[in-house]
Amino acid sequence: MITLYSYPELYGLEDNNPYGLKVFAFLRLCGLAFDHRHVLDTKAAPRGQLPYLVDGEQTIGDSDAILSYLKRQYALTIDAALTDAQRDLDLMLRRTLDDLYWVMSYSRWRDDRFWPTFRAALLAQHADLAAESLEAAREYNFNRYHYQGIGRYEPEQAYARGVADLQVIANLIHDSGFLFGDRPVSIDTAVYGCIANIYFYDIDTPLKQCVVSQPQLVRYCVAMREAVENSRVAR
Repeated sequence: MITLYSYPELYGLEDNNPYGLKVFAFLRLCGLAFDHRHVLDTKAAPRGQLPYLVDGEQTIGDSDAILSYLKRQYALTIDAALTDAQRDLDLMLRRTLDDLYWVMSYSRWRDDRFWPTFRAALLAQHADLAAESLEAAREYNFNRYHYQGIGRYEPEQAYARGVADLQVIANLIHDSGFLFGDRPVSIDTAVYGCIANIYFYDIDTPLKQCVVSQPQLVRYCVAMREAVENSRVAR
């Protein structure tokens, strides 16, 4: 049995981290049976990072590595029809999403305007979380942001990066539905992981304002949510 280890739920999403939600959505869209375990302790995770996946004797960390393993191990055809140009765009979009992730995380943990709402939502949904633990996590994230670079930006500058990333994604969404056509592929799960973690949050960050102002992003996010929820495990 495949087991996915990722962060806890929030605002109705199966993971409050875009990378964990990406793997969850991929597993669902591909019809693979799996057990989903929500954890906060990352000591057992490869490189100390979530999400990670255990499949028999295999333990795989990093969301892209997880998707590559699953496609290879289970002969999944979700990306079989992609052209070489689409595969190149897939890679570039994943790098763009890595940039957007830092801005999204900054908005939750670093920005004093939005931190109280994010903190309250976590404490309300997860009674086992201690306020002191969240403060320690916030301090840890401050250090991450500083060394990554986003923590040295003024808020307006940081959000300008994220908004630019979102605009590129909005421009690329296919008229007929998803990024490369009328069916989602693996890059759609990555984009969904990020957009859903903005759109479905009741936190009015500049990133949320940008998504709401782009009808194609809202339509896309809702369509991906429906596709994930309506997927069934293959028998």
